[in-house]
Amino acid sequence: MTQVTFRNLQIGDAGWLIGQHGILYHQDEGFDATFEATVAEILADYIRNHDPAFERAWIAESGGQRLGSIFCVRKDADTAKLRLFLLLPEARGRGLGHQLLTACMAWARDRGYKRMELWTHESHKAACALYAAHGWQIDSSVATHSFGTDVVEQIWSITL
Repeated sequence: MTQVTFRNLQIGDAGWLIGQHGILYHQDEGFDATFEATVAEILADYIRNHDPAFERAWIAESGGQRLGSIFCVRKDADTAKLRLFLLLPEARGRGLGHQLLTACMAWARDRGYKRMELWTHESHKAACALYAAHGWQIDSSVATHSFGTDVVEQIWSITL
């Protein structure tokens, strides 16, 4: 893999993110199209309403190919939400997730956020292990039926 760079969200990235989330989560988790709709709603809200002073998206790419993403979105004056953290399978296991998470957390801290939180599923073992390694804690864990399948939804947080 050639050098990986991080850049801001550009035209075409939203469609790619929606498609990749839909395909990967369907293959790996059995999620239905309502998950794609949720990702589309998150992205539409970000594109229409984000405040660049307090919110940011990172797209990881190498050789012109997108590899992943992470977003920092304002919840309130003190809390940022980590959203849309994704790595393509071919980009995993190389430390790229660590780099994206570290960049996002540092950026949030530099913007004055005191805390971050995220929503995920217990089945995302690699991501959850990465969050734990960076000091994140599980605030809640609830079994439910979402996106056409049984899942355990989790809220994680960290004090910055």
